[in-house]
This record gives sequence, C-alpha cells and structure tokens, in this order.
Amino acid sequence: MKRALLLTASLSFALSSAAMAHAVLVKAVPPVGGTVSASPTDIKITFSEGVEPRFSKIAVTSADGHPVETGAAGVDPSNHAILIVPLKTTLQPGSYKVNWHAVSVDTHATQGNFSFTVKP
Repeated sequence: MKRALLLTASLSFALSSAAMAHAVLVKAVPPVGGTVSASPTDIKITFSEGVEPRFSKIAVTSADGHPVETGAAGVDPSNHAILIVPLKTTLQPGSYKVNWHAVSVDTHATQGNFSFTVKP
C-alpha cells in the first residue's frame, strides 16, 4: 500500500513538474555578458523549450538607453526553441542590453535581460 501511494505521489509530481515548465534562456548569441569583435547581424536566444514567435519578442538598447532598430522576431525553422530577431543597423562599439519576453508553446510567459559588448 505504501509503495502504491509513493508511486502515485512520484508520478503526480513528475507530471505537474512537466506541466509547470517555462521557456528559460539556455544560450544566447551574442553570448550573455560576452564581447564580440564585430556587430552581430541578429540576436539569437535558445530557450529550454519551443516558443511562440507571435507572442515573444527581443528588444535591444544601447548603453544610453536608445533602442536599436530590429526586424520581427521569428523562430529557427529547424528548432522552435531558438528565437531570432534581425538587427536593421550595424552596432557601433559599446555595450548593449537585450530584453526578451518569451511565451512557450504551452503558453507560459517568461522574461529577462542580458548585456553584451561590441569591441572597438
């Protein structure tokens, strides 16, 4: 009886953990806190699960808070866990902040930010 109860509790916990999953940042290009030698052409964020591009976004600002013009966010066709936003301008040397908001395929929303630097 105790084994059955323990098994049921364990299974319930495992299922509820899967249902409570959120898309969290796993990797970014440019790297979180990193320095790149040239202006990137886009920002790519890999999440722990697929995201809905219609409800997810990436915004980039310069060190002084000015927005960087970007295109529409989309997912990598071969991996819906990678959200990509093209940069419409060349980034000048300096620090930049990336703010992101992701809605996973199971509708959970997460958000965060990170910085990177473009070398002179």
